[in-house]
Amino acid sequence: MRANIDLATGEREELVDITDRVRRVVEESGVRDGLCAVYAHGATAAVMIQENWDASVPSDVVNFLRQLIPPGIWLHDQQDNNGDAHIKAGLVGPSETIPVIDGKLGLSRWQGVFFCEFDGPRRDRRVIVTVINDAT
Repeated sequence: MRANIDLATGEREELVDITDRVRRVVEESGVRDGLCAVYAHGATAAVMIQENWDASVPSDVVNFLRQLIPPGIWLHDQQDNNGDAHIKAGLVGPSETIPVIDGKLGLSRWQGVFFCEFDGPRRDRRVIVTVINDAT
């Protein structure tokens, strides 16, 4: 089963918790045991599994990446001023794969799935969620 999660972002750089939306896709799939692939559609976005209990963690991630990869110094900035966004998205990565166990998303208690926006705000971001049944 495949489903899209469409979302809008409000900041240039932010982590958006999409855990509940991914959970719904898994539940609607009817898959009891398998895999859930979560993929950010776009060259300046990513997907990350991170703590979702403390709101400071996503802020810390954004602040760390800003310090590690500052804007305005990359060759690609001459094209469309988002060279840092491409590097951040590539470093974090476009996807995560999560086990589906007994019909539920196999995250630990404190884990969540985050869409990582590095070139916002955007009205038309998309995450593709694919749920695959374990054939055994």
